[in-house]
Amino acid sequence: MPQDKVLFNSSLSNLFEGYVNEQRAVGYKYIKGASLLKRLDIYLEQNHLVEKRLTKDMVLSWTKKKPNETDSTRNGRISIVRGFAKYMVRLGYEAYIHPGAAVTITRYSYIPYIFTEEEIRNIFIACDNFPVSDVSPNRNRVLQLLIRMLYGCGLRISEALSLKLDDVDLENGILFVREAKLGKERLLPMAETLTEQCRQYSNVVHKYETSNSYFFPSPYGGHYKDSTVYKLFRVLLWKAGITHSGKGPRLHDLRHSFSVHCLKKWVLKGEDLTNLLPYLSTYLGHVDLRGTQHYLRLTADLYPMIIANVEKHFSPLIPEVDFNEAD
Repeated sequence: MPQDKVLFNSSLSNLFEGYVNEQRAVGYKYIKGASLLKRLDIYLEQNHLVEKRLTKDMVLSWTKKKPNETDSTRNGRISIVRGFAKYMVRLGYEAYIHPGAAVTITRYSYIPYIFTEEEIRNIFIACDNFPVSDVSPNRNRVLQLLIRMLYGCGLRISEALSLKLDDVDLENGILFVREAKLGKERLLPMAETLTEQCRQYSNVVHKYETSNSYFFPSPYGGHYKDSTVYKLFRVLLWKAGITHSGKGPRLHDLRHSFSVHCLKKWVLKGEDLTNLLPYLSTYLGHVDLRGTQHYLRLTADLYPMIIANVEKHFSPLIPEVDFNEAD
């Protein structure tokens, strides 16, 4: 069964399928959401629901906090059942909508690890000295370029690994990101130094490949899995002398670091962030400015020497975010 295909069996199965299809039709991959709905589907089936309705007792029982369950996990279940209940009501069915006040989910509760410029250099050095593998002869080359691309272009790991040869314009130094969040696409110009590294890499790794081949190919076919890259990244952190805890640094923190370092340079140069912030937002593939504004807050917090400048000139752009909120 494909990863994104979930089979529902309860009396609400057709409604679950319709809701999942609707979410995917507007651009969401909705894999985790469908998985949570499957858990609700199993619960309803085990409790012998035969009617097409979702009562208050059912909703509150299913969303009750479980032993050792984090607030984040429970809130995810509440959010899913709220959305589904609204969908049912919209179609004319009876469904209890969990109170919105109980959902305390924030996009910004996780405080990312922002690498220093020295740490980034050390990571690059670790990449360049990564040992050659007999099983995966191009692994060291893939890491050298992939890590630089994640930081140099602020890419999500899924976006980088999904790149095909045709998506990398080696002549003009432009990436075509096709599989971004919400199905959006964008063109990203690269620095000339990174473009030249892409050319050198491609001349070795893709000497006899077709245009439809993955730019970062796995030795077993297809492309590298993000979990594989993350394991290798942890080795790189150790070689670079950077401590790794259970919560990071993560691969995604290279994207966060790119954004904060970019904003830091702009602030120190006295650039007008009011005009430049939308460009960064578009480059990162954000749906709105709020995600990009979050980096402005991080920049001010991490670099006290420029916080006065940031707050004096750009305080209206900084969102009010409580980092202690539950995720």
